[in-house]
Amino acid sequence: MTFNIQHQEKYSRGELLLRTFFGWLYIGIPHGFLLGFVGIWSAILTFIAFWSILFTGRYPQSFYEFQVKYLRWYTRVYATMMNFIDGYPAFGTSVPNDEKVQVEIQYPEKLGRGLVLLKIFFGWLYCAFPHVIIWYFRMLASFFLMFIAWWIVLFTGNYPANSHKFNVGTMRWMFRVYLYLYLMTDEYPPFSGKTDDELNAPVS
Repeated sequence: MTFNIQHQEKYSRGELLLRTFFGWLYIGIPHGFLLGFVGIWSAILTFIAFWSILFTGRYPQSFYEFQVKYLRWYTRVYATMMNFIDGYPAFGTSVPNDEKVQVEIQYPEKLGRGLVLLKIFFGWLYCAFPHVIIWYFRMLASFFLMFIAWWIVLFTGNYPANSHKFNVGTMRWMFRVYLYLYLMTDEYPPFSGKTDDELNAPVS
């Protein structure tokens, strides 16, 4: 999985203020309205995919590709509203990756039929519950860092790189949990916001 949000060398202080006071109006409402309908369709596809996985072990590829595009759109909006990037997020599921937001998920050729039942009935217990408890404390740290970063961007135009990396990692963590619980992968999400490369790097 690739999940990256670019850290910019410079951030616009004007855009920061505009998003803070009016972002809900010109970003949140139009994107949220459309994403709400797309989200309903995404849920319907997930329901159909459940039965497909249960009987064939496969997630219909066209459904899967749509889900990735939907998640890419959502990530663009969230990253903008959280001030991780500047600019206005593009509308639609047909927008490809760009240098600012990169979301790629490899299509799984096979998914476990027994595991899909386990996720549906007990995923909340063995996955959502432990992750959310730990992630909650990380989210508190992220909110604190985002608050500090807001003032730093306002006065300097720079977003501290380490804070940006941590905050994006917080989002990456829950993204992995979402993929698992919504049947898009059988890989249990790690309790970490690191990238796949960082997780797979040999310990020195």
